[in-house]
Amino acid sequence: MATAPSDAVIDLLVTDVGLPGGMNGRQMADAGRELRAGLKTLFITGYAANAAIGNGQLQPGMQVLTKPFSVDALIARVQELLMR
Repeated sequence: MATAPSDAVIDLLVTDVGLPGGMNGRQMADAGRELRAGLKTLFITGYAANAAIGNGQLQPGMQVLTKPFSVDALIARVQELLMR
């Protein structure tokens, strides 16, 4: 999150849902969107999509990719998010 307040261009945040150290991926995305409205986010998880996100409510520009996934599936999801 140290990069978020800088002038760096961030097109997409890709994060695992479960992160060590207290903040989870959804909290990271929410914090990023406070600094950069509309930040597109791809959550990666080994859990069912709804269980991983909690309430199952994703804002526009947020998607979930469940592990295991192929490189082609990752590329397709990233392209889909970036084209919106």
